[in-house]
Amino acid sequence: MFAIRFIYALSLLGLFCLNNVLSAPILVRRPRSISSSPALPPRSTTSFSPPYFVVYTDAGPDPAPPVEDIQGVNVVIMSFLLSTGAADMAHNWAIMGKDAQSAIKDKYKAAGIKLLVSAFGSTEKPTTSGTNPTELAQTMATWVKENQVDGIDIDWEDNDAMNKADGSAETWLIEFTKELRNQLPQGQYILTHAPQAPWLSTGTQWNGKAYVQVNQEVGSMIDWYNVQWYSQGPGEYETCDKLINDSGSSNPNSALFQVVEHGFDVQKLVIGKPATDTSATNGYIDPATLAGCLPQAIQKGWSAGIMVWEYQAGVMDFFSTVRAAFPEGAPSIDAGSSSAAASAPDSTGSSAAASAPDATSSPTATSVSDTAPTTTSVPSPNGSSAGKCKCKSPNGQPHNR
Repeated sequence: MFAIRFIYALSLLGLFCLNNVLSAPILVRRPRSISSSPALPPRSTTSFSPPYFVVYTDAGPDPAPPVEDIQGVNVVIMSFLLSTGAADMAHNWAIMGKDAQSAIKDKYKAAGIKLLVSAFGSTEKPTTSGTNPTELAQTMATWVKENQVDGIDIDWEDNDAMNKADGSAETWLIEFTKELRNQLPQGQYILTHAPQAPWLSTGTQWNGKAYVQVNQEVGSMIDWYNVQWYSQGPGEYETCDKLINDSGSSNPNSALFQVVEHGFDVQKLVIGKPATDTSATNGYIDPATLAGCLPQAIQKGWSAGIMVWEYQAGVMDFFSTVRAAFPEGAPSIDAGSSSAAASAPDSTGSSAAASAPDATSSPTATSVSDTAPTTTSVPSPNGSSAGKCKCKSPNGQPHNR
């Protein structure tokens, strides 16, 4: 899911990235002050239930797709918020002013659409760089509040840190998530993560930790996972069986229901796929085939939804085709129709493990409130351009992005 649009520093030509699936930021902008805005009014709470139909926007339209162009979507995620400030669509959203933001948010609210910002992306390595997770969470939470968005998505892709397998990456993510949830109370703001699918597995180079440990300790604070089931090696997650039942030996134990066995709530596992066969290196399934796969999962109690990278011409046809697989009676994404099937977790967010429900369990509701430049090129991890990043998947196979 990368859309890298510049020639990057030659000093980075020798570096590699693993599994980078969501896009790198196109531009880094000078951070805006986050301390001068007046306090916002309290947020009221409403229920927001799966299925979630999620689309990322990084290359436009600026700064968020118009409502009439995203019928069939109920979550839009703008990329990217970096440790150095907002970039790309997040930057454009931040500079447009409160009145313009409110006008767009009012239209989104009327259509039942939530607007989030995505943090990090593939070029940001906050753990490796030694960034303090608590302080960064506080800074990013302030940005969320001041810019009137409904929450934040954590697209953490610091593969160097995770591949150390020494627990430091997990500790960083756990501390970061705890402070984000402390600053952005559950039931008032959405908090999601976008992990790469192999990180949700056991019996791998990460010794059963990675996001399995993150979920055990702070899974109850996370509303859902936009799982990147793509760009993990040739042929990976490209059939119904590999996606839903058995991922095979290259990325073992990381198909949907294998992940559920590792303690993940089945209704928090949103299936992420590229919008087209050119949106990611591999892992693409055409929408008609994917729609044919989904009943297998739905019959076992899954209906969490679909995530797509990224917004572009034709992406709504993808959603239209895939949504047809969901049974009648699934929570509607139209305004005012979200289900109150379950009460929101306590706003303090306990750190207990989120256990996987019985396969027959009904979708749980996520309570979410209604809302009352200098430019620098960002280097690709390997110094390449035009979205062609020579990366490596967890099993060591290179792929282009």
